[in-house]
Amino acid sequence: MPVATMPLHRRAPGLSRPGGLRRAARALVVLVAAAAVGAGLLAAPAYAEPSVDEIEAQIDKQWRKLEPTIEQYNKVRSELRVNRQKSKSLGKKIEPLALETELAMNRVADLASRYYISGPSAELGAVLLNAKPDDLGEQMALLDRLASQERRELEGVMKIRKKYDDQKAKLDALIASQEKQEKDLAAKKKKIDAEIKRLERSLPVTTVKTTNCPTINGVVSDAARTAIRTACAQVGKPYVWGATGPNSFDCSGLTQYAYRAAGISLTHFTGAQWNEGKAISRSDARPGDLVFFFSDLHHVGLYLGNNQMVHAARAGKPVNVSPITTMPVAGFRRPG
Repeated sequence: MPVATMPLHRRAPGLSRPGGLRRAARALVVLVAAAAVGAGLLAAPAYAEPSVDEIEAQIDKQWRKLEPTIEQYNKVRSELRVNRQKSKSLGKKIEPLALETELAMNRVADLASRYYISGPSAELGAVLLNAKPDDLGEQMALLDRLASQERRELEGVMKIRKKYDDQKAKLDALIASQEKQEKDLAAKKKKIDAEIKRLERSLPVTTVKTTNCPTINGVVSDAARTAIRTACAQVGKPYVWGATGPNSFDCSGLTQYAYRAAGISLTHFTGAQWNEGKAISRSDARPGDLVFFFSDLHHVGLYLGNNQMVHAARAGKPVNVSPITTMPVAGFRRPG
């Protein structure tokens, strides 16, 4: 049976031109790439949030910019206060000189006015008409001396006034320059401060950053965060036996005060606080737990992690941050 053959000038569809081969290759590449993405082989790297240490490093960098700006701002402000006082003092010195100049000018103007507009005064006319020739020269010389005296007085006052005016003009220019510098520094300070606050807001919720305590990470409980912030805010306040705040504390008074702010009630007594919290092993202790000392539990502090605590130490020593290794640890308890 004869076999049907395809004419030599016919080819399978899609393979009639070199372009068809290129399209097929491209399609194959796309399919392979899609499969690879689906398998995660070509996935773009995920964006990693900066760590707490990285954010802290950025805050430190901004602070290194801020502190010199603050000190420069303080320098300009102190210089400005001094120069404003100097300008005020010069202004007070100029006031009587200005009045004296004005009076002298008025006297000269009055003399000129009477002579050039109204003519010689009656007294001057009498002198000129009645004086003997020998006396006339003396009278004219006297009048010249009087006019010269007025001029000298006026020149002296104006010279002193110009000296003070020049000094005040220089001071006023310096003050204007310093006021601009103060404004620029304040704007720079505000910008850096805003960046520091933005970075602080980007810290994880589990990070507690306070003025008086080290930055603490991994604080998972809202109550613990509040207690830590509250206790750290008391650093520097005196130890007073039996005190529960807000101006002084003893050890259990501080922990009671800190957790009261978090809505948790503790008894003002270390033995009771030991029983009011959940027992926690040392390896599981986390920031915000209470750490007790000595076999009779006569001292307690608020644990901050990394073997640090904030506590009301003893009489003569204020609330402070200390290592927990300075006393024998009895155990840890978690309030709430």
